[in-house]
Amino acid sequence: MKNKIDWIAVDWGTSSLRAWAMDAEGQDLDRTSSDQGMQKLTPIEFEATLIALITPWLVNNSQTDVISCGMVGAKQGWVEAPYQSAPCLPLTNLVKAPAVDPRLNVRIIGGVSQAKPADVMRGEETQIAGFQKLNPNWDGVICLPGTHTKWVQMSAGEIVSFQTFMTGEIFALLSTSSVLRHSVNSDEWDQTIFGAAVDEAISRPEAIAARLFGLRAGNLLNDLSNTSAKSRLSGLLIGAELAASKPYWLGQPIAIIGSKSISEGYATALVSQHVPITKTDATQMTLAGLKAAYANWKEFG
Repeated sequence: MKNKIDWIAVDWGTSSLRAWAMDAEGQDLDRTSSDQGMQKLTPIEFEATLIALITPWLVNNSQTDVISCGMVGAKQGWVEAPYQSAPCLPLTNLVKAPAVDPRLNVRIIGGVSQAKPADVMRGEETQIAGFQKLNPNWDGVICLPGTHTKWVQMSAGEIVSFQTFMTGEIFALLSTSSVLRHSVNSDEWDQTIFGAAVDEAISRPEAIAARLFGLRAGNLLNDLSNTSAKSRLSGLLIGAELAASKPYWLGQPIAIIGSKSISEGYATALVSQHVPITKTDATQMTLAGLKAAYANWKEFG
């Protein structure tokens, strides 16, 4: 298989590392992953970590191109890949990584920044580019649910503006490190309660703090089950986000890029507001974006 590998695609995030062995036609021949994300590494450890993962794909006395996205290009990463200021195309900045091993020729994709209101993205620009590659001439808003959910206005292939919400991280913190942790510990889900909480938060987002403590009180006094409390917590937080992000999604076609488990809540909430949505797979969009970045690298240098 080594003889067929033309280049390597890498998605290097905060907590994980994924790689694909690609042929000259852009087909993935093999894939691998590890838990060696950026948060576990110092800058001098990135090269050795990458080599340990992809050694079976490397050929002695031959150099292999590697294109990487994500937190590998952060200040704390292998080498900082500067932000490109929006409005901009999503894949306009590639930085050469200081690899010592002669078998590696590595480029890292830079993120995107916005001056007012101040905001940044790193990694999402590659997923956006992948969606644009697979959906040419698409204008609208892209929602990327996750720990830090992003809403991105697209026009003529450019990232025009975007806004980030810490909804996923707030949910995790409240679920594990607040008084609510005793009330929302459940592996089950109640879609009806979730939907009602979304509607409630959209109509009265200013009451969110009081509604959150009500989950604990309801659990203690009114037999509110942990499943109901968890579903309501998610609905309240996503509903509050939709209330604040309404200028992005109202009257717009929305594409959702994310894992199924995280995206489903956003899709349900948006459909309840009669918003047309297109659901996509995050991994597919990431790989499509890495392919587009590699093609740009080879064409423009």
